[in-house]
Amino acid sequence: MTATKTSTANPNKEMIIVYRKIIAGLAVAGALFVTAACGDNSGTGTGDDKGTIGIAMPTKSSERWVADGNNMVKAFQDMGYKTDLQYAENVVETQVSQIENMVTKGVKALVIAAIDNKSLSAVLQQAKDSGIPVIAYDRLIRETPNVDYYATFDNFKVGVLQAGYIEEKLGLKDGKGPFNIELFAGSPDDNNTFFFFNGAMSVLQPYITSGKLVVRSGQTKVEQVATLRWEGATAQKRMDDLLSTHYGAANVDAVLSPYDGISIGILSSLKAVGYGKGGKPLPIVTGQDAELASVKSIIAGEQTQTVFKDTRELAKTAAKMTDAAISGKTPETNDTKTYDNGKKIVPSFLLVPVSVDKSNYQKILVDSGYYTAAQLGG
Repeated sequence: MTATKTSTANPNKEMIIVYRKIIAGLAVAGALFVTAACGDNSGTGTGDDKGTIGIAMPTKSSERWVADGNNMVKAFQDMGYKTDLQYAENVVETQVSQIENMVTKGVKALVIAAIDNKSLSAVLQQAKDSGIPVIAYDRLIRETPNVDYYATFDNFKVGVLQAGYIEEKLGLKDGKGPFNIELFAGSPDDNNTFFFFNGAMSVLQPYITSGKLVVRSGQTKVEQVATLRWEGATAQKRMDDLLSTHYGAANVDAVLSPYDGISIGILSSLKAVGYGKGGKPLPIVTGQDAELASVKSIIAGEQTQTVFKDTRELAKTAAKMTDAAISGKTPETNDTKTYDNGKKIVPSFLLVPVSVDKSNYQKILVDSGYYTAAQLGG
């Protein structure tokens, strides 16, 4: 008989070799995954390689700030940055804590729309010590040298546009009057409040002095007419008090309102006592930010005017300034004299605001793509 030849190969050894190849392959794949996930945070890469920008916004209760946040996220992502967008819901301590966390995480830069313009000195010193550039967004941050640049609109002109609209519609230049007017201003902890109000009063004060405009409440100073946190409900209550105290037998012909949310509160108060019906027309009511509810109100013949500030362009401007600052370049500015924050004059870029009413909202807001006709009920 011929003996059967048996294999001398070791099956266990072959299996070990196969396993080793699989493990080696997994290790290579894992290394590639880690490299891709971590990215290049040197600030010179593309895509998500350039690091994270910290964006601190005041509140989601205003659609304007939601739009600002979304626009900035898009602008920075288009440049290859990641973003950390935080809203503090108008709580100063929350915003300070959010910015502290951003500094700790090592963001490349901070873009901040401050709730309280004097509350950030300590945390911005931390940013400075960490070499993080700071761009103030729309609202100037005060009482700190650690603000590098400021992106905003021409805030004095906003007030001029609001008051100029009142002047035109009442025929004040033609000598008409007297008319009754009441004045509202924004939050006293927002630097823009004073620019808006001073701009408006540069137009209105001569008519108040001459008696062509009468403020029956006597409240003409910014501290008397300010509206904390820009709250519509606060403005509505103040308007209720003004109407009940000073307008029992008289009508209001115009209301200077600095912001759409305040305007809606004022209109609610006016309509509650019969304005807008029965031969008692609503007064001229100004506004700012072209918020959706107010544009609809303008179309409906209630709010009269708003000031449009294209936040799409402001976001792009802030992103360009931030990218330049990170890169060690000098950002483009067009104002190096106006915005003194108490510690320094902050180099600024000012965009141009536009007055909007029923006659031009289609061209300014719809044709530009800011709103669709469907959003406005068209």
